[in-house]
Amino acid sequence: MVIEDIPGVMTVEHASFTMPWTPDAFRNELTQNHFAKYVVMIFEERIIGYAGMWTVLDEAHITNIAVLPEFRGHGLGERLLLELVVRAMALQMQKMTLEVRVSNQVAQQLYAKFGFTGCGIRKGYYSDNQEDALIMWTDLA
Repeated sequence: MVIEDIPGVMTVEHASFTMPWTPDAFRNELTQNHFAKYVVMIFEERIIGYAGMWTVLDEAHITNIAVLPEFRGHGLGERLLLELVVRAMALQMQKMTLEVRVSNQVAQQLYAKFGFTGCGIRKGYYSDNQEDALIMWTDLA
């Protein structure tokens, strides 16, 4: 992901999340946060998905994975997750973590395919509806 991708990423962001990040948040991730690593998925010159993570010490923390609704159900989220895992391993990360809504069973099943297991709950994590987040971890080593 580069700065010029932000408008396309915002289309995905608004279609995917009730509390979307702002363009400035993505700009900051790309220009100020040296821990941040983001990728975009392009189909016919259009951004249809993106994923990001922070790499700190030996841990990768997935921040976002999103695909436009009309492209869901075709394994594209899985391809984005695989790309993050491959990049994290190339950076010698030992573990990977994320938070996911407790109600998002589809995402939890995807993460389980990559060895993620639930390890805790963050109460009221999501500010839009105070939903809890399931904290998931996997070993990369």
